[in-house]
Amino acid sequence: MNLPDLNFSSGAPVSRRQMLRQFASGFGMLGLAGLLHETPFSRAFAAETAAADPLSVKPPQFPAKAKRVIFLFMSGGPSHVDLFDPKPKLAEMQGQPLPFAKPKLERTKTGNLLASPWSFARHGQSGTAVSELLPRIAGCVDDLCLIRSMVADNINHNGACLQMNTGEQTFSRPSLGSWLLYGLGSENQNLPGFVVLSPAQPAQGAPLWSSSFLPASYQGTLVNNLKDPIANIGNARFTTAQQRSELDVLKELNALHRATREEDSRLNARIEAFELAFRMQMEAPEAFDIERESPETKKLYGIGEPVTEIFGKQCLMARRLVERGVRMVQVYHTSTSKRSSCQLWDQHGSLREELANNCAATDQPVAALLKDLKARGLLEDTLVIWGGEFGRTPTAEGNNGREHHPFGFSMWMAGGGVKGGIAHGATDDFGWHATQDKVHVHDLHATILHLMGFNHERLTYRYAGRDYRLTDVHGRVVSEILA
Repeated sequence: MNLPDLNFSSGAPVSRRQMLRQFASGFGMLGLAGLLHETPFSRAFAAETAAADPLSVKPPQFPAKAKRVIFLFMSGGPSHVDLFDPKPKLAEMQGQPLPFAKPKLERTKTGNLLASPWSFARHGQSGTAVSELLPRIAGCVDDLCLIRSMVADNINHNGACLQMNTGEQTFSRPSLGSWLLYGLGSENQNLPGFVVLSPAQPAQGAPLWSSSFLPASYQGTLVNNLKDPIANIGNARFTTAQQRSELDVLKELNALHRATREEDSRLNARIEAFELAFRMQMEAPEAFDIERESPETKKLYGIGEPVTEIFGKQCLMARRLVERGVRMVQVYHTSTSKRSSCQLWDQHGSLREELANNCAATDQPVAALLKDLKARGLLEDTLVIWGGEFGRTPTAEGNNGREHHPFGFSMWMAGGGVKGGIAHGATDDFGWHATQDKVHVHDLHATILHLMGFNHERLTYRYAGRDYRLTDVHGRVVSEILA
């Protein structure tokens, strides 16, 4: 609409938009245009989140293959050449120098080639090769979409972990789980929509599941005590009716407090947390109580056996949570019966002992989770992801270790709309460089969002004058692995 030129001598009232259009040659309209610039999708989100609970269920942009995510995170960087990427040439040239120049990006100088101490065998109808360290996961190989050509940008734990979880290596950005909550909400308003199960907290801590500049309601909820997952949730002093009455009064006081302040998602999240905590009293104890499971199910996950007890509980809790409507559960492997560490899969030394221990602790629970989800009809629309922040060098650190390696490594996904029984991409003859069908971390994130019903370029949030997204300005959907 054309606005008339201003005539201040007429004494007619002047609107703010007229002033912005005329003063300083209309420069003020540039700022206004930026503030008002929204896509139809972001306008719909703004209207919906303003009018309803931010965790209420929202439709995806297009029909989704997956409804929920379980991310099994092997914190520290599992060795691809010892687990999922067999290299006969590595065995053939054991102890010899790598026959090409190493990248300049190297944390610690490594020595000659180190062959895997373990053998590989082909499994399933697909004939995919898997290490002898993972016999039970190998039995599920026809359900796995194995990606052997992953690449990342950072050689250090901090940056690589942040990139795998948030898409960004250094600055604070919303985590994958927070983006999923922002886009889809949660199917169960009585439980957190994004749960992190980690007995020993990863070194990077809360930034791995932070909502960053997204509203605080979308941040992950950390559970680090498997015996008492939600501490102090009960209140023996008051009845449910008494607590409800107190909350109603508190809600009125909070509304008065909020009315005198500008919109603040952190304040809103804290106010909403009281209501969520009350609702969780009813449902959370049951959701986390694995003692309600049958002895057969607990045995399947390895619960009751010292080696598999800890991760078995984590995996069983993950299944119980997703079947109750939790949108994303991230399961960090940071504790075994032998030791706890923020980076268990970080074998700079003791490769033969420690990698075997980690595999023994996780192999049975992970296979049990896949079988259990499949038996309950949940695997079809639950995306299970397994991996760490990077892989390990094919060359030796000392005589029994491997260094960090982001140049080519393995991850796998199962269920949720990916092809089962395939191995996508490849590294070179030594497992150093991804050489075929590279999948960058941004590509992985774009594919996850696609499976959840989103175009990764259109799931955006405007902050500080620009639109942000999980994949920044990168990423492509790996269509070759889609079922």
